[in-house]
Amino acid sequence: MIPTTLVVGGSATEREAAIASLLLAPLYHQSKVAILLEGMSNGQPLITADAQRLLARIASGCLCCGNNMIMRVHLNRLIAQQPDYLFISLARQDHLEQVSAFLSTGGYQHKLALLSPRQLHSA
Repeated sequence: MIPTTLVVGGSATEREAAIASLLLAPLYHQSKVAILLEGMSNGQPLITADAQRLLARIASGCLCCGNNMIMRVHLNRLIAQQPDYLFISLARQDHLEQVSAFLSTGGYQHKLALLSPRQLHSA
């Protein structure tokens, strides 16, 4: 099972910065980490993809629309690469419960171990 942390609230830049700072921890140095970012940062990306950092960016507001189809496609692609850890950035706090429920069903409950969400202040 892939330990999965939802990062919610704040702006896209703040969520990306929060994940980037978490990735500095020694735990993640030799680990393959998948990151699904909702929303585009306003400046230079703080996280770039490489062999150890699997990255997918989705326009803000898309994770909960269309029966989670956009999220499902990107998430399945990331999971197929067998990361050691997964971070998912959510633009809206009010989607936390819906996304958590989605990730706890439909086969994801056997692939992902949801950890306590990391909540940033509301934008």
